[in-house]
Amino acid sequence: MDKKILVIDDDYSLFKMLKLYFTSRGYEMVYAPYWRDGLKMAYDHHPDLVILDIMMPEMDGYEVCKRLQEMSDVPILMLTAKAEKDDLLRGFQAGAADYLTKPFIITELEYRIRALLKHTINRSREESNIYEYGSLKVDLKQGRVFRDNEQVPLTPTEFRLLSYLIRNRGTVIGHEELIRRVWGTGYLLDPDGGKASLQLYVSYLRDKIEDAPKDPYFIRTKWGVGYFWYVPETEVQP
Repeated sequence: MDKKILVIDDDYSLFKMLKLYFTSRGYEMVYAPYWRDGLKMAYDHHPDLVILDIMMPEMDGYEVCKRLQEMSDVPILMLTAKAEKDDLLRGFQAGAADYLTKPFIITELEYRIRALLKHTINRSREESNIYEYGSLKVDLKQGRVFRDNEQVPLTPTEFRLLSYLIRNRGTVIGHEELIRRVWGTGYLLDPDGGKASLQLYVSYLRDKIEDAPKDPYFIRTKWGVGYFWYVPETEVQP
């Protein structure tokens, strides 16, 4: 099946150029000129990747990126003329997976798209098992979590963090590695290296999956180093 790319950009001439190039290479291209159309197209068409412009009327690409991330974990590549460090940081903080400035070489865009899609495919292959212990069940392939047979709603970011901890259970994972794996390298540019975001999301997860969030059983802290998923001696490996 062809990979589907959604382009959200009010420059229709740019989309025509991208469509001509990428459809000849086996991609399906869909287009939305404004943020409302973009969110609706993302919901209706379930694209494999989104190319998103920053400078758009009514709502900028940063906010659109955040809203897309609330809907799904689709990789987002920001395509824009803004290239200052603060702009890059803000894009990554909004949830962008990659960033390319205008004007650009279309072959570079193609390579970046291939890399993002390859990462998505590899991640989906890795997430092919079930983790279950006690009342907790995590479907790493479907992205679903259950406690006492009731589904626990998680955001895409919460699930990325949870699944990475589970797949590396028993191993202390440093703050920097977790931030890079879950949020991307851009978050390491934060003044605190992204640790505040990591601590906040660990807290969110504990509130949702732990019986006693203040005295967590699964997600444990290695002070000054990072976090790890506790492996009980009686755990049955999936």
